[in-house]
Order: sequence, then structure tokens, then C-alpha cells
Amino acid sequence: MRKWEANGRAKAVIVIVHGAMEHQGRYRWLIDMWLLAGFHVVAGDLPGQGLTTRSHRGHVDSFAQYVEEVKSWVEEANSYALPVFMLGHSMGGLTVIRLLQSEEINIAGVILSSPCLGLVEYPSMPLNAISVGLNWIVPELRVSSNLTIDLTTRNEDVKERALNDSLYVTKVSVRWYRELLKAMKAAFTNISNFSDVPLLVMQGGDDKIVNKEDVKKWFNQLNIREKLYKEWELCYHEVFNEPERDLILEYAKSFVEMRLRVMGYVSKRK
Repeated sequence: MRKWEANGRAKAVIVIVHGAMEHQGRYRWLIDMWLLAGFHVVAGDLPGQGLTTRSHRGHVDSFAQYVEEVKSWVEEANSYALPVFMLGHSMGGLTVIRLLQSEEINIAGVILSSPCLGLVEYPSMPLNAISVGLNWIVPELRVSSNLTIDLTTRNEDVKERALNDSLYVTKVSVRWYRELLKAMKAAFTNISNFSDVPLLVMQGGDDKIVNKEDVKKWFNQLNIREKLYKEWELCYHEVFNEPERDLILEYAKSFVEMRLRVMGYVSKRK
């Protein structure tokens, strides 16, 4: 886990949770933009990804490991005694969802970027059945993810950097895949347990990895007082890496700024 501090008096803290296969280093532009806007940032590499390990890359024994790791980031963010917002992308978004379904934590709002609540393509039924058996016999067996950078973004500069990124995970374990499926299912079955916190979901309209219909289904079933869904029509999966990312960031910042203004109003009323 790492912390970056804005110059001067910060408005709040943003906890960034990266997606599958990647690492927090891919969020340098986003981190810098939040810093410039006056926010501290907390982020890290999830277990089995980035710099956390070299021997078990692409593997996790339980999805709960992700949840516990992110919980520790939020606890660290709260040490600033400022409002804390969580920003989770893809599998990171799913991790944020599962955390908020299982824990009462102190946060001011949540931004989910193309949260992994369903896939565009799943393995064939025979392969899926085989993975169930392998999960018991050789859970650490790793196979190709078959996810290429071309499926994630239209931004050529981002794609070029990703192709030269040695920390990018290209193989995932059988256990990792089965845990991902369980977590996606749990996100729906435990939907009523989701904390009643202000939520912004931003979804790529041309997402080639996450099934946006599953995202909308989950969002529509969610019964909380304040929620907003925004679909970016032309965007692929990584909305904060797309050519429109400046506009998308401004949208996310406006959500956070509005929450801070509302919180200030409530504080004064008290």
C-alpha cells in the first residue's frame, strides 16, 4: 500500500482499488489528477498482483483476501480524519462491493468503474465443469486469461505502455477464476447488505470484458437512498484510460465535490 498527499490542505481521501491482472502503477495519471484537485490518495497492489508477490502471481486462495486487503487501505485512509471515498475498477469494484456487503466501514461515497458483476464471455460449459474439479485437485494451476489490452481501451498510448509492463498478469489460477465467480454471485445474493452510502457507477458502453447488462441489473436492484448510473457510450472497459478520460474524471470529481458540499451543509445544520 502507498499514500500520496496533496499539497496544502486536502479536501478528502480517495482509495483506489485496481482491477484484475493489473496494479496500482497503471493509475499514475488518475492519482496525479486527484492530487492536483486537492485529494490525498491511498492505493496498493492486491494479493497476487503487481509487486505483492512473484511466485503466486494471478492466484488467490480466497476472494476474501482482496476484501481484507482493501479494508486495511480504508482504515489507513481514515487515519487522516478526512472524508474517504472509494474508487474501484472492474474486479476492484467487485471487491469494494463485497467489502460494503460484509463490513460497516466509515466512507463518504463510492465510485465503481465498470464493476465486474458479469463477464461478456465465459469459458465453455465443458471447460467450466473441468475447472470445478481442478479447483479441488490443483487450485494453483495457472492458465492464460485470454484478455488482451486491446479489449480494455481505445487509447493507443495506454496500450503501448501496457505491452511493455512486466507487472501485467497474463495467467490466472483455477482457484482465482472460481473465487471470482463466487464473488460475482455473492454480489447479487447479498445485495440487500450493501451499505447505504452515496454511489456512482460509471460503465463503459462498449465494454468488451464486463457485461454491462449485469451491471445495470445489479444497480437497478440496489435499494439505497442515493445512487447514480452513468454509461459512457463509446468507451471500452477502462473508462479512466479512454480518450474521454478528462471528461470522465470531471464527472467523478463532481460527484465527490457535491457529496462534500452536502456533508458540509449537514455538519453546519448539526
